[in-house]
Amino acid sequence: MTISEQLDVLTSRAVDLHSRGELEKKLIRSQQTGKPLRIKYGADPSAPDIHLGHTVGLRKLREFQELGHTVVFIIGDFTGMIGDPSGKSKTRKALTREEVAENAKSYQEQVFKVLDPAKTELRFNGEWFTPMTFDEVIRLSAKVTVAQMLQRDDFAKRHAGNQPISLVEFLYPLIQGHDSVVVEADVELGGTDQLFNLLLGRELQKQAGQEPQVVMTLPLLEGLDGVQKMSKSLNNYIGISENPSQMFGKAMSISDELMWRYFELVLGWPREKVTALRGQVEQGERNPREVKDELAREIIAQFHDEDAAKEASEEFARVFSKGALPDDVETYVLPAEVALLDLLADQGLVASKGEGRRLLKQNAVKLDDAVVTDPFLTLVPGKEQVLKVGKRRFLKIM
Repeated sequence: MTISEQLDVLTSRAVDLHSRGELEKKLIRSQQTGKPLRIKYGADPSAPDIHLGHTVGLRKLREFQELGHTVVFIIGDFTGMIGDPSGKSKTRKALTREEVAENAKSYQEQVFKVLDPAKTELRFNGEWFTPMTFDEVIRLSAKVTVAQMLQRDDFAKRHAGNQPISLVEFLYPLIQGHDSVVVEADVELGGTDQLFNLLLGRELQKQAGQEPQVVMTLPLLEGLDGVQKMSKSLNNYIGISENPSQMFGKAMSISDELMWRYFELVLGWPREKVTALRGQVEQGERNPREVKDELAREIIAQFHDEDAAKEASEEFARVFSKGALPDDVETYVLPAEVALLDLLADQGLVASKGEGRRLLKQNAVKLDDAVVTDPFLTLVPGKEQVLKVGKRRFLKIM
């Protein structure tokens, strides 16, 4: 590819870019010297699973790798204990070292479903932050002012609304920026909610006498609700390690309008291709359900394989079009009489009893195809029944 063609590929889907001219100069120098660019991406292991929202950035990283560059993937084992405050309206609960370590191990296993291991430098920022002395922390803190921190939109809103902001949260962007200095990043990628942190990395590199990194932000992928960004804490996510049937059912639940975002951001289809497909649907040449089926199969083939995608599609059609049960429906033997709401929550069919009550009111809970609305219903052992929650969650009870 020419440098111009590389720029077109690498900047596609980008929201913020600081700047295209700087990236062009870095690509030209890399081509002339044969030295790959170092593309930084950080992820705090705040939950054990990587979901499709993460893959928007991972896919862009893979594009850099395919052009010969090195991805420096930083797992924030240190920052994960603080919690990224980006976009949050209140102070986040800190994770324990043990929770972070377990989640970090899971991240390592999953990230290479997208990235090329041979072109990935895996780092943990605990390498350089854990041994830091307190006087080193003070010197690092002196590089930024409180006024600068309050320029960040979420901090400014919380400050104006008299919502607490801990000093630890102020340190978070500084710590993330210092990562760029340590690994000597040429480019850093992140979501649009990370722009302040990424730009701060540029400033810290300048202060350290380094050439500032190019900053590129990518869109945040909406979750299954079509409103909030995909997040495990909001239970609106599709995990890349979930079984094919779960992934397929979740993908089929997204709205017809939202599926175009998934074609572009998750699968990386060129905008022209997505626009053409959308035009076929709007003109009645393609059925939206069939197109969504294609989307779901493509996603599953990417993280499992084509056979798994085909089987998941066939099972979905059998279960949801013909009313059959999934092949892998779990069976639970009631040890004693149990309240329905307790069972729903304990078996993971709902995120909370509050959600269970809402679903009961919405006629979304069934026992053997009979709608259940009584929040005080109790179930007794000895009778085989199928409990169905929504369209995708099943449990055979006995």
